[in-house]
Amino acid sequence: MRNRLILSALTAVFLSVPPVAKAEVGNNPETLALAGILDNDTFDRAGLSIGHRAQYWMPVFDTLLYTAPDGKTMPNLATEWHFNGDGTELTLKLREGVKFTDGTPFNAEAVKANLEYLRDGVGQNTWMAGAVQNVEIVGPAELKLHLKEPDPGMLFNLATVGGAMASPATLGKADSKMLPIGSGPYIYDTARSVTGRQYVYKRNPDYWNAGAFPFETMTITPINDLSARMNALKSGQVDAAAGEGQVVPEAEASKLTVSRLPVDWLGLFLSDRDGKMVKALSDVRVRRALNMAFDEKAILKFVARGYGEVTDQPFVPPSEAFDPSLDGTYHYDPKAARALLAEAGYPNGFSVTMPDIGTLAAYTPIITQQLKDIGVTVNWVKVPPNVTIAELLSGKYPMFLFRLGSQSPWADFNKFAFANSPWNTSKAKDEKLEALLKTAQYTPPGKEQNAAMQAANRYMVENAFFAPWFRIDSIYISNAEVKVQMQAQNIVPWPRNYAPAK
Repeated sequence: MRNRLILSALTAVFLSVPPVAKAEVGNNPETLALAGILDNDTFDRAGLSIGHRAQYWMPVFDTLLYTAPDGKTMPNLATEWHFNGDGTELTLKLREGVKFTDGTPFNAEAVKANLEYLRDGVGQNTWMAGAVQNVEIVGPAELKLHLKEPDPGMLFNLATVGGAMASPATLGKADSKMLPIGSGPYIYDTARSVTGRQYVYKRNPDYWNAGAFPFETMTITPINDLSARMNALKSGQVDAAAGEGQVVPEAEASKLTVSRLPVDWLGLFLSDRDGKMVKALSDVRVRRALNMAFDEKAILKFVARGYGEVTDQPFVPPSEAFDPSLDGTYHYDPKAARALLAEAGYPNGFSVTMPDIGTLAAYTPIITQQLKDIGVTVNWVKVPPNVTIAELLSGKYPMFLFRLGSQSPWADFNKFAFANSPWNTSKAKDEKLEALLKTAQYTPPGKEQNAAMQAANRYMVENAFFAPWFRIDSIYISNAEVKVQMQAQNIVPWPRNYAPAK
């Protein structure tokens, strides 16, 4: 019966096949045409994000460092870097002769302006510059970041949103949300782009590393629906797009290339741990019961088609915070879950409001039924695709299902472990956890720091901050025209990971 429910839920999602989104700029051998799951939400420097939306801004905004496909940190706009002994100062030497496409020079002043704008902004990744106390200009091509305290994730930050460089002349300007000006390999083509339909990028003729970006033009077409993305791939409208396990057989039958890499984990965020909206969630017994409510193995097999591995922790290998001994902490056991709820004072269960997210619609009826089996009633609120992230981060929902990427361990802790972390959406504070994190932060890199990070991870698992289901393989599908390298620690490849197949 349970497996029939899961199969029925999956079938319902794919009965309707929407038409392929219409592209304004056609595909050709000199164009890299991508489909995006999410639409772009902003080009404002302080509002940038990684994950799916990184592909929208990375063509325009070059980064100080970059992460290679295997996750290794490499020089980019910053050619050299080193920390002082206690990790509170980071010196950067910059590439010389670079200009933004509006003619503004790239130099230490430009880096200072970008870091301060991000740090003082309100986007979900402002924490990537949050440790920066002040920026000391040593010379036109050298600067020193004075940190409030050690930041074990600073190099990763500077290779992603933390290091994205926009022209200082655009920072804080109203039109920068729609008109990005950077020094990257491409220039955003406003004349041919249509917001919400297709984003077009033309080659920057003055880019210093043009050979790393072999396409003359790049386009991104937002196609939220999986069936429509598959149609776009099969028709040649796009060269590459994110997929899901359930379409792998179709992709392979259509002679498309399927790439896989475990990057994300999927599960419930039990955000209201202070019980401000749902008192029950403040009791760790209730949160542990929720971890025992779901048949993750069946969900993985029938919905995700087995592309993943059941887990109980919010970190993905090769993260140094990952601890294999934590997997198996909880097991599917509705009877034991009901007993825990009764012990916590909820013998008749409770009700909770959750957001119904289009990209995760296959899981909605499963959550409804399996929570009902332990006495929990879910009231669903439909969330439009273009505001999914904003809605989740708003703090409206006491718990929600989401698929979150795992990056460097310190980046992950900053995303969800601190009281002010963006994915700690209810801003629940846990002093014991923050003490464990402080220990990890001030421990020099190496085995001891890794052990300290794993201790913080263990605390979150044992206290049921989340109800993870499984590490899910990122499925990426491409045609015969392009070669693609998957990107460690991101759900989709960086723009520089594509090349013509011939």
